[in-house]
Amino acid sequence: MYVIGTAGHVDHGKSTLVKALTGIDPDRFPEEKAREMTIDLGFAWMELPSGREVSIVDVPGHERFIKNMLAGVGAIDLALLIVAADESVMPQTREHLAILDILQITRGLVVVTKTDLVDEELVELVKAEVEDTLQGTSFEGCPMVGVSAYTSDGLDELKETMDRILDETNARQDLGRPRLPVDRCFTISGFGTVVTGTLIDGTLTVGQEIELAGSGQRARVRGLQSHKTKIDSSDPGVRLAVNLSGLSKDEVERGEILTIPGWLKPTYRLDARLRMVKNAPNPLKHNQGVTFHLFTSESSARVRLLDADRLTAGQEGWVQLLLNDPLPVVKGDFFVIRSSEDTLGGGQIVDPNPRRRYRRFDDDIVERLLTLDQGTGGDIIISVAEQWGPCDLTTLSQRTNLSREEVTERVAQLTEEGDLVNLGDFGGDADAVVYSAQGWAILKSKVASALQLYHTQYPLRHGVPAQEIRSRLNLSQPVYQRALVKLVKEQVVVDERQSLRLPDHEITLTPKMEEEASAYLQSLQKDPYSPSSDLKVSSELLSVLIDQGKVVRVTDGVIFDASAYREMTERIVQHLNDEGNITVAEARTMFDTSRKYILPLLEHMDQQQITRRTGDERVLR
Repeated sequence: MYVIGTAGHVDHGKSTLVKALTGIDPDRFPEEKAREMTIDLGFAWMELPSGREVSIVDVPGHERFIKNMLAGVGAIDLALLIVAADESVMPQTREHLAILDILQITRGLVVVTKTDLVDEELVELVKAEVEDTLQGTSFEGCPMVGVSAYTSDGLDELKETMDRILDETNARQDLGRPRLPVDRCFTISGFGTVVTGTLIDGTLTVGQEIELAGSGQRARVRGLQSHKTKIDSSDPGVRLAVNLSGLSKDEVERGEILTIPGWLKPTYRLDARLRMVKNAPNPLKHNQGVTFHLFTSESSARVRLLDADRLTAGQEGWVQLLLNDPLPVVKGDFFVIRSSEDTLGGGQIVDPNPRRRYRRFDDDIVERLLTLDQGTGGDIIISVAEQWGPCDLTTLSQRTNLSREEVTERVAQLTEEGDLVNLGDFGGDADAVVYSAQGWAILKSKVASALQLYHTQYPLRHGVPAQEIRSRLNLSQPVYQRALVKLVKEQVVVDERQSLRLPDHEITLTPKMEEEASAYLQSLQKDPYSPSSDLKVSSELLSVLIDQGKVVRVTDGVIFDASAYREMTERIVQHLNDEGNITVAEARTMFDTSRKYILPLLEHMDQQQITRRTGDERVLR
């Protein structure tokens, strides 16, 4: 699934176009409808001619609401730049285009709206002006379509063009580290807290434990919806509504990052490559105060210029950003900085958590940032381990273009520093592998989430079949065995030989199940040597009763109350001690029962190596 975002000047028809395409009015607030102007983010969805379902994020065009626009375009796959035919390119057209360019959104489509208000010649002039405006941006050469939301002219062509562009757009990768930048939070009666956003970098599953990376608060996913349809799990690139248990609405704010626990922490300081927009009104000075925007979050910040005294329109440079409010960010994330009135520039993060403030004009620092940006040495080993882990020595050597000796040496150092997790004697054992610290945290979270989901779905089972977990993790048997040893050591799982479970998992019967179990046991005890099979229980509840030692299943069709089973086996053993052997007829007479029950009992005793059959008789082993 893909997410499409709108952009463009105020009153150029963004929301009207979205409603014409989807039948959904993205303006949610009465004030928006009264003023006929989008103030905050709006959301809709539609099915394209190919059958592909897409989400649409509608952003405000007014300059006063530019921060809301920034909250909506950080995780889109295709941007629709809306330009009205009766006004052409306007100030917010240029500013929104500059933001899309800074965020490196390369999949773009210009939509010239309100074509019913002008003649065809003027539409062509507007397209020509737009084409000039796009020169030198990530939108240069992108398709243009003229439409009228009121007459529906051009809408079919627009849908087909959107489909064609998305055909050439790669789906978002599952990096195993889901992030959902929260853009809305509300409550629903009977369900509790719900947050919405666009899922990136990984999957979410019902029952999964999550963490709000900004505050560190944890909760569980109670339910998931996409386009008002309930789902059990979701891949990245989907607009989601996530019902959370354990958190109130007041504990969640726009800008939070919902993710899996343990890997993503907020930072006050980050290093980046920054590029000024081409029409920046003033130079950016060292230590200048700005507003930092990333996905749906923002913070006031100061920009430390590391290799220049100032940056003018269109220039690039290395910077260290000092945030007033810590934000959770990841290497490679794109951001935007603004003054109180204008978009100044933006770029890509190369180090989300540098250890210290740098001296300016330090060649070593600039070299280090270039290394981080281009990925060499230990940094590229970590990067490869994050992307391709678990990695053996051959994989790391091939993908880093480093010698096996250097890789082995660096892996030992990085493991000691906590950046890698080593499974086995790396460089010594052929099947030894390494994870990045982040990758190992993700693996642990995946295992815990899979077990939690299984325990939720099958509360009466002891655990998940071990090979099912291995299959889900897509690990070879040797790597799985090494990983399992470490998972057990770190108390992530309990290994029950054939199955795995969470350390805190206990089988607990509901009151209804207790009543059902009690009634079943009473039915067995009414005629203990010939127990009735009329009353049945579910196979899972029966397994619990067997595990608890309350019943004994001698065959699929014959189940004894445990006390009756013990009495019968003890009396048969006593008879064998006294007489030396016993026949089926003698055992049947002993308990006044039928062959239907006594023969399976004797065969079960054979299997338990208590007795053995010799002809028509049983003797003790």
